[in-house]
Amino acid sequence: MELRPILSALMRNKTGPVLVAVQVALSLAILANALHVVNLRQQTSARPSGVADEHSVFYMRVRNLDTAGFEQVIATREHELATLRAVPGVVSVAEVNQIPLSNSGNSNGWSVDRNQLRPTGNAATYDTTGNLIKTWGLKLVEGRDFRPDDLVNFDPNKDASTTADQVIITSAIAQKAFPGQSAVGKSLYNGTGEDARTLHIIGVVERLQSPWAPTDEKAEWSVIRPLRFAFGGASYSVRAEPGQRDRVMREAEEAIRKSSPTPKVITTESLDEARTKRYASDRALSWTLITVSGLLLLVTASGIVGMASLWVTQRRKQIGVRRALGARRIDILRYFITENLMITSTGVVAGVLLAIGLNNLMVSKLEMVRLPLGYLGAGAGLFWALGLLAVYGPAWRAASISPALATRTA
Repeated sequence: MELRPILSALMRNKTGPVLVAVQVALSLAILANALHVVNLRQQTSARPSGVADEHSVFYMRVRNLDTAGFEQVIATREHELATLRAVPGVVSVAEVNQIPLSNSGNSNGWSVDRNQLRPTGNAATYDTTGNLIKTWGLKLVEGRDFRPDDLVNFDPNKDASTTADQVIITSAIAQKAFPGQSAVGKSLYNGTGEDARTLHIIGVVERLQSPWAPTDEKAEWSVIRPLRFAFGGASYSVRAEPGQRDRVMREAEEAIRKSSPTPKVITTESLDEARTKRYASDRALSWTLITVSGLLLLVTASGIVGMASLWVTQRRKQIGVRRALGARRIDILRYFITENLMITSTGVVAGVLLAIGLNNLMVSKLEMVRLPLGYLGAGAGLFWALGLLAVYGPAWRAASISPALATRTA
């Protein structure tokens, strides 16, 4: 089949083909970038936090309604830890000030050199009295865990500057600060300048996400300190036996309440709940983009079907004459399919260029990742297939028109 007659026919009535090609181009550009964003969001929300078997871990915050001195606070914390360990189904307990993915917590600036003008970055600061690596199942890849004599108790009534100077950092910080080197035995600085505190690195864990879990490498910039703030409420992270978390959460809260002669305010949250809340907006965005993409495909297919149906109606006499002159059904079918492929291909080429331009804009303004070529190839194939499916029905009806009926009713 020669393409020149088809192209000539399209040029005589350019409005319809141009509109369909523009529709395909816009839909392809938006679809490719939207699915790319959805995939990136899904990858981000599926990143491991560093906590092994997250489904078995929960977080409990306990606040006493009465006031107590420093020694009493320490004794109460130890009693609460012992109470939690005694709950059936508890594997391990650690006192810690915050949990990953909670969207709330503490961070501190860290530097490689105290003479830097500004910190290298901010790291989530996890303060624990010990046993955190076991409770969370963190993978210690270098160095050692804290020992009991590493623990520092901070009493604000004595020395407000008290802090821990031994830390365990994540591999992400170690690679940033000391690329290609062992971090154990080296030092980082809390802040910059002469007043920056020296942090001696005694261990490195493979990963531990921050409470905010941003999308870049900073998600795993975390530091663990052997430090207990002996004021305010206490926070504990508990690992339960697999499948026992919900029961252990209930019984742990009951045990803490019963063990205290004074009322307590207790809140609990599983790590699963924290993950769900952290990525709620990402899931909402993903479903919005998927819905928009589906509607774009539907509208584009409807446009192709409508245009092909209109052309069949307008060309009934022409089709009938061609059939009378010996054109077979397959010839009529091939004509409309080829015509549609030419229009769709024009839209696909324009859509690929538009998608690349849109992605470049997103990369420069939103720090997005470059759009992989696979999305463009898959999008082009999808719209070619969509065009074929959408035009097949009208094309088959056109091929089924008998010469006598077409010439009599035209």
